[in-house]
Amino acid sequence: MIKLLTKYPVLAICLFVAMMLLPNLDTLQVSIMEARNFVTAREMLTQDHWLLTTLNNVARYQKPPLPAWFSALSGSIFGIKSVFAMRLPAVLMVMLSGSFMYFLSTAVLKSKAEGFINSLIMLTSFYVIGIVFEAPSDIFTHGFMLVCIYFLYKLFSANELKFKHALIAGFSLGLSILAKGPISIYALLLPFLVAYGFTFKYKELRQKAPYILSVLALGVVVGGSWYLYVKLQDPSTLDAIAKKETGTWTSYHTRPFYHYWSFFIQSGIWTIPAVISLIYPYLKKRVSNLKAYQFSLIWTVTAVVLLSLIPMKKARYLMPVLIPLAINIGFYIQYLLREFKNMKDKRETVPVYFNFGLISFIGIALPIVMFFGFREEFQEYLLRFSFASVVLFTLGILIFLRLRAKEIEAVFLLTVVFFASMAVVAVPLTIAFQNPSYKGYADLNQEIKQRQLRSYSLNTLSPEIIWDFGEIMPIMKGDSTSISFPPEQTFGLVAHMMDPYVKAEILSKYDMRKVSTYDMNLFGDGTKTSSGRLQTDFYILEKK
Repeated sequence: MIKLLTKYPVLAICLFVAMMLLPNLDTLQVSIMEARNFVTAREMLTQDHWLLTTLNNVARYQKPPLPAWFSALSGSIFGIKSVFAMRLPAVLMVMLSGSFMYFLSTAVLKSKAEGFINSLIMLTSFYVIGIVFEAPSDIFTHGFMLVCIYFLYKLFSANELKFKHALIAGFSLGLSILAKGPISIYALLLPFLVAYGFTFKYKELRQKAPYILSVLALGVVVGGSWYLYVKLQDPSTLDAIAKKETGTWTSYHTRPFYHYWSFFIQSGIWTIPAVISLIYPYLKKRVSNLKAYQFSLIWTVTAVVLLSLIPMKKARYLMPVLIPLAINIGFYIQYLLREFKNMKDKRETVPVYFNFGLISFIGIALPIVMFFGFREEFQEYLLRFSFASVVLFTLGILIFLRLRAKEIEAVFLLTVVFFASMAVVAVPLTIAFQNPSYKGYADLNQEIKQRQLRSYSLNTLSPEIIWDFGEIMPIMKGDSTSISFPPEQTFGLVAHMMDPYVKAEILSKYDMRKVSTYDMNLFGDGTKTSSGRLQTDFYILEKK
């Protein structure tokens, strides 16, 4: 089956990503990082803020604009209020990343089948997909860097040099910088360069120096163009933002050096194969290409070590590690494809049975657990629940049967399909748990227009609120200590946790009447995802 899929590998990869992500692309709630990009993209279209980017009409230079540019382009075609349109470019970047994982793996391993397997592993690693929704800038910066790395590999390993490879590598490097600054240079490119130097060695560097310098020069020019423009146009704001951002890297979300040592968990369904693939003494005699295995192992470990040196640590920062880790896992999967039928040693077979048996068990048990545990919640969505149950139960049974028959290729492909199916059939079931008190800010916008009021926010609101509200909401107080009251005699005010002193100042000048409360928490109070910053009160103020 894998050989059949590799006849049209890029098409197969793109279709797989499309079937996995597009059906429910607008189902999940917009995250804070997404909202920042989406609002910025919307204001590019409505306010013409393409270069001096804004969020709620306030300068936003914390992140470069490339992801917002793509979202704005998509929004201009499919509608600026469409979550599907805003997320679509990130899905296209997943397709690009999967394709270039295939190209890179095939170039290194000289095997289309192994390259395709590595691509599927990467595309079904938990945080590679999760990052599309949690922090979309990351898939852009690392996706373009993967393109750059592939063409750098071509330059480093080729006997016949081609200047077009240098041009594409340099341009991709610049796009990566325009997506999220130098993050991917440190987390993905530098570990690749270290790993390549240790394993394949840099040969004929003098001959290749002009090409490599061209890559760096073009990357700096393309990647630095936006920063230079903002520095020339709005230097004081850029400097203030840069100073604040730099401070967060040493004082915010700080964790100990060893915090990332469980990085392999981020691969999700591949956690156990990932652990085994990192055991060099075990796998070094079992891989078909030892040098390539050393390359992916050093690349993975170097990336983890470099990320561990940075005090600020978040789980999503490990996403670039999953790229070389997918190649590493691929060596172990290839070994199983070749040898599992003949394996007798329980020390080798038990981890395989446990890993894929657990996935099979989840597929079989999950519908039963959901039915008995959440029967009331699913009554209204019985058709969706039934469809999801049949799909997951069937896949669980098939994985079990193929595993018992030791048909590892079928088990591998069914596991990939199981992951994709969870995204397709399980995600829509989250609607059954929606907060009954949910009241979105698009409703607030309608209420304000019906009352024909000019409305303001007391302080800076969460980006998710601004996105859902649908347009700019002027800030009355912001970060200052004093309130800048608007000229209107009567106006609306949106406030979150109003300070008593601020409230007293307002009441000294205005009659204030609370109209309603808005709550954008999708799953309600008491859940891990519940956040007070998504709850506000709406007041009407009338001057005394």
